[in-house]
Amino acid sequence: MTSKVYMEILQQLYRIIEEDGLSAGDKIPSERELSERLKAGRSSVREALRSLEFLGIIETRRGEGTYLKEFGEHQLIGLLGMFILQEKKAKEDLAETKWLIEEIGLTLACERRTEVHLRELQMLLKQPLDYETFFHWVLKAGNNYLLERIWRVLNDFYQWQHGTISLPHSFYEQMHQSLEESDLEKIRALFAEHVKHSR
Repeated sequence: MTSKVYMEILQQLYRIIEEDGLSAGDKIPSERELSERLKAGRSSVREALRSLEFLGIIETRRGEGTYLKEFGEHQLIGLLGMFILQEKKAKEDLAETKWLIEEIGLTLACERRTEVHLRELQMLLKQPLDYETFFHWVLKAGNNYLLERIWRVLNDFYQWQHGTISLPHSFYEQMHQSLEESDLEKIRALFAEHVKHSR
């Protein structure tokens, strides 16, 4: 089975799950029924189902059938990230890619943050603030869910390889002021000085 056919079957399986309104704990159609609905060979369907089972999205119960599993929202992208980041070049590019996403996140936060977001950050600043918590806020304020999910995975792998990033509280205070003033040039300068240059 070619990768194109394989991806098409996985996409069609996902559509069936959506169309049938299935959720965690529900039984999915049998291999035979899926083969008929997808107009695909049973061996191809079986292979796609095995991949979904490996990723923890479905489970087969002997004598009962196949069911959708409850899985964490970051599990799939995390597993894919684990395989992608096995490559030496990918490991070398990890920090740069994470920084690029953080810079995009800061740009979006600068454009999209609301007064509510700024008050949330002000509350966070009343206690010691760490790098991860700050960027969770940044990506939430930037309002791009996919970017946030990708960053979470890259950040987890970065911490595993390099440890946590520690910055002075003044960095977060200056970021808050710059975000409040929508001063993107200042935001980028702070990020470059404290994050990229320090590493």
